[in-house]
Amino acid sequence: MRLYKASSEETLRARKLLADWAGEGVLSDAEYQRLEQELVSELRTTNVFLRLILLLFTLIGVGAAAALFFEVFLSRPSQQTSGIFLLIFAAVCYAGAEVAASQARLYRYGIEEALAICSVAFLSVGIEDALFSGALYSPKPDEVHFLVAAAGGVVSLWIWRRFGLWYAFLAAMIFAVYLPGYWTPSHSAQHVIVALFYVIGLIGVTVVRSRRHFEYGEDEYSLVEAFLWLGIYLAINLQLSPLNLRPQWWDGGRGAASEFARSFYWSTWVLIWCLPPIVLTRGIRQKDRFLIAVGGIIAILTFVSNKPYLGWPRHTWDPLVLGILLTGIALSIRRWLNRGPAGIRGGFTAARLSGKEKQWMNAGSTVLGLVTPQSIPAQTRSADFRFSGGASGGGGAGGDF
Repeated sequence: MRLYKASSEETLRARKLLADWAGEGVLSDAEYQRLEQELVSELRTTNVFLRLILLLFTLIGVGAAAALFFEVFLSRPSQQTSGIFLLIFAAVCYAGAEVAASQARLYRYGIEEALAICSVAFLSVGIEDALFSGALYSPKPDEVHFLVAAAGGVVSLWIWRRFGLWYAFLAAMIFAVYLPGYWTPSHSAQHVIVALFYVIGLIGVTVVRSRRHFEYGEDEYSLVEAFLWLGIYLAINLQLSPLNLRPQWWDGGRGAASEFARSFYWSTWVLIWCLPPIVLTRGIRQKDRFLIAVGGIIAILTFVSNKPYLGWPRHTWDPLVLGILLTGIALSIRRWLNRGPAGIRGGFTAARLSGKEKQWMNAGSTVLGLVTPQSIPAQTRSADFRFSGGASGGGGAGGDF
């Protein structure tokens, strides 16, 4: 099912680790050169900046090509006709992504990613126009319109498994959010259905991940599991739901409380307090930084959304109190780790062990440098320049001072 060979992806991962170790001084230059010669992969990769540029340019090129086709060959086509051609474009884009990855051996190169993204976009819009003629945007769409979101979710999942693009799985999760709206008008049922989708996915990912512990592909499943935990939390936190985000944050949570049954509302409040320790515990046991990060994020979101849940008034100094609390917790954990033997407790340390953080900081600095206004260059001044020609009084100053 996976387009790339496991050995090729494992070689690329080993090369990244090798560069990381060499940057930290763990390996000498001679050792790095000798080991690098043994890790040769046929896959073609590029840096993150060129990858983003190629992705953007490919998206623009594909969109422009589709628009030019409609402008030149079709004059005021019907929605059904447009939808059929969009479905053809979707197939062509996906075929192009397959060829770019299998024949040209492009791996995270931007071009094949953009083609895969365009295939999902063309497919979703094409199904809507070809089968439903834009009725999705009507006040009461037909129940069969869930096929649009279902098709987008299924294809996104396939692209994630085929190409290993993590954001394709995230897109599938987003498509899943829209499915319950076609099946039931009950907001409570919609929240439960979305949460069940993510729970089923979490069970499947956990089972697969348990078989690949400490293997090269575990990082991919680690990120997916983190996404699913975050999705479950957002689905059950009624104060952060897109369905109810606006009213409850400004009226103290009364809007969300009145919209749902009392038992359901307070059950979700209990769950949002139970999930953070569960996720943090699993992340610590697995030594999984993605899960630990998600556990910390949802813990913060729980503190932030607690007042709206309880209907308490919000104050301008609430962020200050939360910031002081989080700073104190972070400093306490860091101090506790540093006091352990050699600064290590249970396999955790506050010291930086790899250069990944440094690479991300360098990338962030580069991005900030691109968006920061350039400093105005200082004007050059000739050596014989003198202020002269003016008139000044007092202290005996002359005109050529």
